[in-house]
Amino acid sequence: MALWVIRILFLCLCTVGGYAVSQVRPEYVGGMGGLIGMVIGFGFGWLMIAVDEMLKGFSLRAFSATTFGLLLGTVVALLIDRSGLFENVEETPTRWLIRLGLFLSFSYIGIVLAMRSNKEDFSLIIPYVRFAPQTRPDNLLLMDTSVIIDGRIADLIEANFVEGLIVVPRFVLKELQTIADSTDPIKRARGRRGLEVLNRIQRNTRNEVKIHDGDFPEEKEVDAKLIRLARNLNAKLFTNDYNLGKVAELQNIPCVNLHELAKSMRVILLPGEVLTLRIAREGKDRGQGVGYLPDGTMVVVNRAQNCVGQQVEAQVQSTLQTGAGIIVFADLRATLAEPPKPEPVVSASSPHPSARA
Repeated sequence: MALWVIRILFLCLCTVGGYAVSQVRPEYVGGMGGLIGMVIGFGFGWLMIAVDEMLKGFSLRAFSATTFGLLLGTVVALLIDRSGLFENVEETPTRWLIRLGLFLSFSYIGIVLAMRSNKEDFSLIIPYVRFAPQTRPDNLLLMDTSVIIDGRIADLIEANFVEGLIVVPRFVLKELQTIADSTDPIKRARGRRGLEVLNRIQRNTRNEVKIHDGDFPEEKEVDAKLIRLARNLNAKLFTNDYNLGKVAELQNIPCVNLHELAKSMRVILLPGEVLTLRIAREGKDRGQGVGYLPDGTMVVVNRAQNCVGQQVEAQVQSTLQTGAGIIVFADLRATLAEPPKPEPVVSASSPHPSARA
């Protein structure tokens, strides 16, 4: 909406400018009056807006690269023109066509090469110079939709394990809002959880959160937009999507998968160690009870079927690695395996055993 306000203002200025030119220089419009000047100014304004629409998605980085390529191609063409190769060609239309072809060809080649290059290629042309703003933060953390909905990133930030500028793209925020407005109750709950986690991250004073307005209209998938934005910002991508993480690694983009991080942070248990846990339910086999460690690791405890709902101590016997994680097998400690038998109560009226004897 703000863009169209600027465009309308630009059209008005062009129309007024056309009328002013027709009054100052009536010969430019053939003496046909101010109306023709206003029409010409209005048409010029619409032409510039059409060019603006054609250049949609053409970023400032692409414009600077194009300018640099045009300048480089022009310099090369000028060096060839002044090299003496065309000294025998007289100042005729042929010489003019040769020079025009040189400048157009090398300018085009310079623009194309600059558009295809990255900042590392520019450092080869200008050694020891890096095109990066000095005020830019050293650590940019780019969040995708899955890691925001997951919620564990907020715990890591609050525990001061993650430091840097949190970057949330506008298109990720829009995707969260779309999920939160879904008719599917599960998707709607996930979307609302993501928005709550994002608000929780913003309330944290340790890390600044920035909503990035950069977008790539030519890319239809959110994952492709995240890859391009991470490359342009030189940011570290945080995600729970396995495929997105692998694509990022193939393109040399630093990526953190919270699932992989959680696996690496799990406690390594050795046979003989003693665990304290709560038995949550009965196991599949007879006499077994099942409990869970704080990180979600499942522990199968033998002889704990009667201890459901109780806090017990178990001794680790072995571990089993599965596709879903690690399963720990343990035995209930001997002191808790069998509850103590109650002592018989002797009533006052019954005779003492020695008396009966």
